Amino acid sequence: MRLHREEYFEHMLGRGIGREVFVEQFGPLVGLEGEWRAQGASADELSLDAFDFDSVELVWVGDVKVRGDYTPAVEFDSPEYSIHRDELGRRMKLIKATATLPMPMDYPVETPDDWRKVRHWLADHVSRVDEAVCAKSKARHKAGALVSFGMLGGFDLPRKLMGEENACMAFIEEPEMITEMLSAAADMTCAVIDRIAARCPIDYLHVHEDFAGKSGPLIGPTMISTYLKPYYARVWVRAQEAGARIFSIDSDGKVDPVIDALLDAGITQIYPMEPAAGMDIVRLREKYGRRLLMKGGIDKHVLRRTPDEICAELAYKLQPSMRGGGLVFGLDHRIPNGTPLENYRFYVRTARELLGLPPAQTRKGSWRRMAF
Repeated sequence: MRLHREEYFEHMLGRGIGREVFVEQFGPLVGLEGEWRAQGASADELSLDAFDFDSVELVWVGDVKVRGDYTPAVEFDSPEYSIHRDELGRRMKLIKATATLPMPMDYPVETPDDWRKVRHWLADHVSRVDEAVCAKSKARHKAGALVSFGMLGGFDLPRKLMGEENACMAFIEEPEMITEMLSAAADMTCAVIDRIAARCPIDYLHVHEDFAGKSGPLIGPTMISTYLKPYYARVWVRAQEAGARIFSIDSDGKVDPVIDALLDAGITQIYPMEPAAGMDIVRLREKYGRRLLMKGGIDKHVLRRTPDEICAELAYKLQPSMRGGGLVFGLDHRIPNGTPLENYRFYVRTARELLGLPPAQTRKGSWRRMAF
């Protein structure tokens, strides 16, 4: 079902829309399409159109990327992997068989002096707002689309420039540099929001952090309160003035040790809620109620197990106490390699039955990525 923006907000923030929302957030992992094709998947199953997932049309506005001034260039390319230099001067390696994102091999910032040399990468410029995109977004908004704006992560920005280990150390050893980075990012981001708001509404504020692993987050509640909260607050207030109603954070891993700090910093929604890292949406709903909006939470790895195990996972996660809004049901990340096509069919069919949704009917072009 394609949801109107207001239906989506009513489901997340209101009293619900009389039915549950069931999505596929990210789609298949690299390589799964070949596996399913060998198992007899139809073209509509490969596109996920056969599974009749819910979605809302999403349009993105504004550009707050770190604008490096290096000329991107390919340094090495083979059937197995490629290495290229990106606009930040980082050497990026992509393993073609298993990855969709390249990983940095080095970084442009090691010291405060390095940061000062690249501070202009966060400068505001009129080109960060595209008039044509805003006009199209405004028209789509009137037709029911959701207009989303993505800000730089308070942890993700230092990580982009320094790498994870150096970024973690900088929060302790170079607090002035981190503060300067986030202040510069906030200045630019708020200026961009102001120009967008004069042209079209903003419904959703999104921040990508990905700052946690299976054992816990890379940044603790004190650091979030000290550094990320002032940054988030500045941008969230400006986004709310432009119409935003949900502030969503994307982080895999075990984030529950910092949920209270994130909520205090303004975050209202977290996804994808990864069970392999101990994220249990049932327990979190019991603790936070509707104060914490969630998407995902169904264990992707259970799809490679038995039908009974799939049923048990769905019976627990989709139980009646979890329904009635404030939560979008879906896998906690990409559909993993090794997932039998028949298991995925069974998963979708069983979830729809438990949620009281009608049997899936193929709708061409219906699947849309719902990670936002």
